[in-house]
Amino acid sequence: MQLTRYTDYSLRVLIFLAVDSRSIATTDEVASAYGISAPHLTKVVKHLVRLGYVESSRGRNGGMRLALPPGEIVLGDVVRLSEERFSLVECLSPETSECCIQSACGLAQVMDEALRAFLSVLDRYTLADVVRRKSRLQQLLQIETSSPKPASGRRPSKQARA
Repeated sequence: MQLTRYTDYSLRVLIFLAVDSRSIATTDEVASAYGISAPHLTKVVKHLVRLGYVESSRGRNGGMRLALPPGEIVLGDVVRLSEERFSLVECLSPETSECCIQSACGLAQVMDEALRAFLSVLDRYTLADVVRRKSRLQQLLQIETSSPKPASGRRPSKQARA
C-alpha cells in the first residue's frame, strides 16, 4: 500500500509544526524545508485547518501552528481524513470494479482485513510519538530555535472538526 502524496504532505506539515518551537510558521518555510511545492502545500494546510489540526492567520505576521497538542493528533485519524480512497485492489470498490471473479473470490475480504490492521497500527501512534527526536528533526529541517518569530497579535480561532 502506498499513501498519496497529499497524505504524506499532511503528515509532514504536522511534523514540522510539532518540532517548530517558534510561535508560528509559514507555508513557504515548510515547503522550503521539505523541498516541495508551496501551492500544493497550501491546499494541504487549508485541509488541515478545516479538520482542526492546524490554526492559521493571515497578514504580515501570519502563518500557522498546531491547533492541538501533538499527543492528541492520532496518525490513523489524519490518514483516514487525508486519503480519498483505500481501495488496495479493484474489487474493494464494488461500484467501479469490473472484476469477473469478484462474487466468488475472497481477495477483497483479505485485503479489507489487511487495511483495517494497517489503520489499527496507525491508531496506536500520535504525532508526539513520531517527533520524539525533536532536536534532530529541527536540525534536519533547518528550523531556527534561538529566536522566536513575533506572534500575529491575535490567536487564530480553532476550526471545528469536519
